[in-house]
Amino acid sequence: MNGDIATERLVLRTLRADDAETMFAYRSDPEIMRYQGWDPESLDDVRAFIADNALCEAFAPGSWRQFAIALKSDGTMVGDCGVHVPQDKPEQAEFGITVATEFQRRGYASEALRALLWLVFDTLRKHRVFASVDPRNAPSITLFERAGFRKEAHFVESLWLMGEWVDDVILAMLAREWRAYVAAPP
Repeated sequence: MNGDIATERLVLRTLRADDAETMFAYRSDPEIMRYQGWDPESLDDVRAFIADNALCEAFAPGSWRQFAIALKSDGTMVGDCGVHVPQDKPEQAEFGITVATEFQRRGYASEALRALLWLVFDTLRKHRVFASVDPRNAPSITLFERAGFRKEAHFVESLWLMGEWVDDVILAMLAREWRAYVAAPP
């Protein structure tokens, strides 16, 4: 699965070399990077990340597959999202979503998340999906809970991130829970 994923307003597409400047700008925003595990130090870091992403086998165990989140209307890149298949648990997938500050609170992350759920459960046939979220990032926790994820764990000061020990909340959903969630009337 290497093609684009279209939603009502978005296209999740392969990252391109010309995305580097946009991605570096929002990934370097202090409000964004405080919750991220990846802090690019330069534009060259982002260029290398995009080049490496193009070379990895999509959805192979141990890999991250990163997508640009772009507006369907004009192609503007508003963020990125990724699917990680753990090396030791290939029947599962991990999500990460980053939306540039100026495009937040417009439902783009929710729309991208729904598309990723269809991808991992319907196309890739994964059993479980999860997200690791800093509990101080309340909008992210709300995003995943609204999509039907449940909180599985709260690890106290378990990650060294951005020069400090931080907590880690794990939110997850099983394929059967997702099927029940999407089949439920609105």
